[in-house]
Amino acid sequence: MNVAIVGATGMVGIEMQKILDERNFPVDSLRLLASERSRGRNFSFRGKQIPVEVLSGESFLSIDIALFSAGASISKEFAPIASERGAAVIDNSSAFRMDPDVPLIVPEVNPDAAFANKGIIANPNCSTIQLVVALAPLHRRFVIKRVVVTTFQSVSGTGKEAVEELKGQVRQIEEGKPVTKSVYPHQIAYNCLPHIDEFLENGYTKEEMKMVNETRKIMGIPDLPVTATTVRVPVFVGHSESVNIEFEKRITPDLARQVLNDSPGIEVVDEPEKNLYPVPIHCVGKDATFVGRIRLDFSRENSLNMWIVSDNLRKGAALNAIQIAELLIKSGNI
Repeated sequence: MNVAIVGATGMVGIEMQKILDERNFPVDSLRLLASERSRGRNFSFRGKQIPVEVLSGESFLSIDIALFSAGASISKEFAPIASERGAAVIDNSSAFRMDPDVPLIVPEVNPDAAFANKGIIANPNCSTIQLVVALAPLHRRFVIKRVVVTTFQSVSGTGKEAVEELKGQVRQIEEGKPVTKSVYPHQIAYNCLPHIDEFLENGYTKEEMKMVNETRKIMGIPDLPVTATTVRVPVFVGHSESVNIEFEKRITPDLARQVLNDSPGIEVVDEPEKNLYPVPIHCVGKDATFVGRIRLDFSRENSLNMWIVSDNLRKGAALNAIQIAELLIKSGNI
């Protein structure tokens, strides 16, 4: 396959390069695309130095798969061009996620929906991906009635500038210097911000409504009751989620563990008596979605609480996109 990565110098673009190599993805040629300011940079891929090229409309000639990780405005402009020139486009931005003609895919959850694409497939929001990976197998067995989720999202979800801001603020505080900020509206070091993306008229943020709407679309339940609160926390990599789920059928923690243990992409870590439960630092660089703290919600019938953690740069972005590409290749759709 001739593969292009758009946004190749960003955190997700770099992760995509690593994962293509790790998974032995069938790459005949790799084209790394970014903005003018990245001209002259090189990345090593399978023993070769690959130069970064400036993204243009001509970048997609002879490309089979285009992986986009450069933001919605870039995707809106260039993804249709790549598709028109014959590339299968897998877009990590929010540009096409809620377009009814664009499938929104998590391979463990709705793989068949990928084959109805018209040249572009959307990769869901990072926090949504890990949520539905855990929800879907439970829904198939016990039928979900309602979901309440609170996220604790790392700064890498914002990008490299946010990671540097957190590092810089920690250093400033330790050195007794004034704390400076530019990425977030408040200090993020040693703090939590219940504010991811813009606030909407309904009082929710865009991030919270992404989780609501994307979860419904991926799971194929347009009226699924979902509510979310999303929080930015001073963690470098790894998103965590506290999730409360109400079911139609009787469920127990043991039954839930059994179903999750038997489901692809999930690792159950749930021995609290041994202090074993998922934490962000243990998920970094790993492909699985980790689930623990599975327990009954004694305030409501047929309800569970659980804790979900995943590497937002891998399963939450780069890995999921590449798994979609693998799905298309395996099925003969590329």
